[in-house]
Amino acid sequence: MKQADLIAELSAIVGADAVIADEDELLVYECDAYTLEKNLPTAVVLPQTTNEVAAVVQLCNRLKLPVIPRGAGTSLSGSVLAVDGGVMIALTRMNRVLDIDARNRRALVEAGCVNAWITRDAAPHGLFYAPDPSSQPACTIGGNVATNSGGPHTLKNGVTTNHVLGYEMVLPDGTIEWLGVTPDGGEEVPGYDLRGAAIGCEGMFGVVTRVLVRLVKTPPAFKTFLGVFEGVDEASQTVTDIISAGIVPAALEMMDQIITAAVEEAYQFGFPLDAGAVLIVELDGLPAGVVAQGKLVEKICRANGAREVRVAKDANERAAIWKCRKRAFGAIGRISPNYVTQDGVVPRSKLPEIMRFIRATSKKHGLRIPNVFHAGDGNIHPLILYDERKDGEVQRALAAGHDILEKCIALGGSVTGEHGIGAEKIDFMPKQFAAADLEAMKTLRRAFDPEQRFNPHKMFPGAKRCAEFAPRKQAPA
Repeated sequence: MKQADLIAELSAIVGADAVIADEDELLVYECDAYTLEKNLPTAVVLPQTTNEVAAVVQLCNRLKLPVIPRGAGTSLSGSVLAVDGGVMIALTRMNRVLDIDARNRRALVEAGCVNAWITRDAAPHGLFYAPDPSSQPACTIGGNVATNSGGPHTLKNGVTTNHVLGYEMVLPDGTIEWLGVTPDGGEEVPGYDLRGAAIGCEGMFGVVTRVLVRLVKTPPAFKTFLGVFEGVDEASQTVTDIISAGIVPAALEMMDQIITAAVEEAYQFGFPLDAGAVLIVELDGLPAGVVAQGKLVEKICRANGAREVRVAKDANERAAIWKCRKRAFGAIGRISPNYVTQDGVVPRSKLPEIMRFIRATSKKHGLRIPNVFHAGDGNIHPLILYDERKDGEVQRALAAGHDILEKCIALGGSVTGEHGIGAEKIDFMPKQFAAADLEAMKTLRRAFDPEQRFNPHKMFPGAKRCAEFAPRKQAPA
């Protein structure tokens, strides 16, 4: 089919104002937050209803076109790259909070609903939505479901799969199914947990259109600490000691000196610029318990050489701390034109070792690698800084990321905690999983999408790379 005919058919479904086909306008959709690989989709549609999504999918099924579901494009792994072109279904117009069921502590939202909007609407009822990625003010629930997103406060409360009760999905043949608990209060259908199976599928199983999420009661008390340390090793050991003491904080985050300096320049919170690392510890629960745990946390921090332990004096200061933490990635733009973020995981006891390895990797490749990450669950986010205008820096950045992820595997960890595999980390899948495991994953994918047209060339080894991904940019095998 000619492109003009395709555009006409898509326009007949969603309206001409909801179809993007001009090459200049398509540039917005050529990549996500992983900018090293880029390719334009054939067209982008912006549906407003599940039925419109289903009709678009049915058309693509008839024409055998690739389909790429997309939320806000905040993914850091290339999970929404249109590697082979195709039709991108952007859910940004399906963004409503449909219902807050305070009595049953749940909310029904459209897939394009921004994560933070759920808590905004639930807060008057004394409730909140727990998973809080750093991109919370922009990322969508559909994207969170696709990558099983986490965030700072999921140490205690869990990741997306722990808070999604069910969702509506348009399957690759255009049929509409509900997986899990239905919004009318029905129980989950007995049998295979297809709800759980499809969370984290990165859009390869279908298009999520509505999501029923679990809400959590807002704790009566919070206590948020800033532990100031001379080095990352001391802060890393503090993380291990806090968990070993039987304390499960709501959040346990670390920022090193480079990150702290960038954040301070951007937001002027008052972070010490000479500190090697800053540890953010947040406790929540009943007031008496928070007080008791707080005393122990402060003791552990000082036992590991913390030169200062600050406590947020009120809700405004607590909010300021979290603003600084969640906007840390953005602050890096002040000190580097480009960066690539990794998402490895190691056992908590291995945090000091992986931090030392990252410092050695930084020296090896001649690149700065600051760190800001979910220390409580060992989910590291080293930011490899580079300048794509300088010869060889892109290659060195990718090689550094390759070394770090290899080390995560060697330490008994994983190559991803919450960002997904996408197009970025395909080559690491056979390093982490046996051939039989990968085949089982592929079999499940084929059960949903026999022709493998939905978000193709993601996650599995042997997938095609974008044409613009030049050999000079590839990390060594």
